[in-house]
Amino acid sequence: MSQPPRKITLDVVKRLQPGQIAWDSGVAGFAVRRQRSEARTYVVKIRIRNRQRWLTIGRHGAPWTPETARREALRLLGEVSGGADPANERDERQADITIAELCDIYIEEAKAGNILTKYGVPKKATTLATDCGRIERHIKPLIGRLYLRDVTSREIKRFMQAVASGKTAVDEKTGPHGRALVTGGRGTATRTVGLLGGIFSFAVDRGLRDDNPVHNVKRYPDRKQERFLTEAEFAKLGTALAEAETRGDSPFGLAAIRLLMLTGCRKSEILLLQWSNVDLENACLRLTESKTGERTVFLGAPAVDLLRGLPRLSGNPFVFPGRLGGQHLVGLPKIWERVKRQANLDWATLHVLRHSFASYGAGSGLGLPIIGKLLGHKDAATTARYAKIDYHPARAAVEQISAGIASAIDPRS
Repeated sequence: MSQPPRKITLDVVKRLQPGQIAWDSGVAGFAVRRQRSEARTYVVKIRIRNRQRWLTIGRHGAPWTPETARREALRLLGEVSGGADPANERDERQADITIAELCDIYIEEAKAGNILTKYGVPKKATTLATDCGRIERHIKPLIGRLYLRDVTSREIKRFMQAVASGKTAVDEKTGPHGRALVTGGRGTATRTVGLLGGIFSFAVDRGLRDDNPVHNVKRYPDRKQERFLTEAEFAKLGTALAEAETRGDSPFGLAAIRLLMLTGCRKSEILLLQWSNVDLENACLRLTESKTGERTVFLGAPAVDLLRGLPRLSGNPFVFPGRLGGQHLVGLPKIWERVKRQANLDWATLHVLRHSFASYGAGSGLGLPIIGKLLGHKDAATTARYAKIDYHPARAAVEQISAGIASAIDPRS
């Protein structure tokens, strides 16, 4: 969404909302934009031989301020008026970059919110942290020195085989209390090659390569765990949660686990949940950000009762607050470890609760489009737009699932 042209100042930059772009009234083509991340990026739009090009000047922050970025925009526009093609020169310079340099550019653009996921939203910080780990631990050590123009499908296949065989595996200390445990294996190899495919697609989009060498590489099957909680295992978890309450575990942590079980939400959606996102009157959560963008999460009666019973801490916007003022709960994995051990379910991860929510719904005879809508799957959203799935079946579905799970973990409910 564009704002009316006016001089770009520090105040204009700070006030930019996600998705907005502000054009400068004094320098034609100069603008600052904000994607869905916090980053603001200065850009200049040029036209060369009837072709419109965007040049990124840089992210707001040293050395780029409104004034330094404006001067750079004027310099680039001056080159264009003199017959130069700074966009083409940039592309030619970048054509000789190494894979390591390409990865750095990719991560910088991703952090600025300029690279979108398949769901059309910028990558989240947790995803970027995973990407950075795969780049630093696998991609750079094995093929980082290769020039972008020289990488072939054969090189990618050799890279995949090297990661699968454990060539990049390492177990080392990273500080007084830190430890880096990097494993190889076919699953790691497949997912890292998947990231490489995205990085090469980025290079193709930027005109740095004409093809993506990953497309011709057959990857190992990514065998993700497909195990779900049974009703009896839900009952074991209910007993373990009750015992955890007795021994004094964090009431907010235990409540977060229960809400994960009753909604099928992702862990990040619950931990980052703020009271401003909670609409108890309409029995739903209105998430402004999730893996697939904005979405509404319907709540069954057990989830509504759970939220109504939670205290609100003054000065902390989070539903599940942490020990430090104004921050959210961060110790949930440790609480979950204790609970699942008590329930003799060591194999279960927090994400299994999401899968089990879906499995319980499917076992109850609910249709996949409805379940997909409850979980916020992109395909379900597409179905909702074209098939006009009504909210009433979704509400009935979430009531049925959450009531069944609530009964399993606490027979008195």
